[in-house]
Amino acid sequence: MDKMISMCGLDCATCPAYLATLHDSDDERRKTAETWSKMYGHEIKPGDINCMGCLSPGDIHLAHCAECEMRKCGLEKKVDNCGRCGDYPCEKLSKLFEFAPEARGNLDEERKRN
Repeated sequence: MDKMISMCGLDCATCPAYLATLHDSDDERRKTAETWSKMYGHEIKPGDINCMGCLSPGDIHLAHCAECEMRKCGLEKKVDNCGRCGDYPCEKLSKLFEFAPEARGNLDEERKRN
């Protein structure tokens, strides 16, 4: 499967929420909600697990997409992802890169294509 790079560099094609939505699997939604609830210390319900990728058109996004600073910033700047931004890398990305270094790798690849 091809990569589906989000604004911040995460690969949506490998995201459990995207896969659960793509497969329309309530079992995958339940498992993802349980895992993420433990991981983030916040209750996430299976019904919250619906997303077609942060940059997909339409309204099928995780609730976090509406509050994501990186997504908001990139959409305002009209860039495909943060790797294509003139301010890359910025402070908004630093914590994410600690948690998900693969996001930086994806954005670095995108930057080379720019």
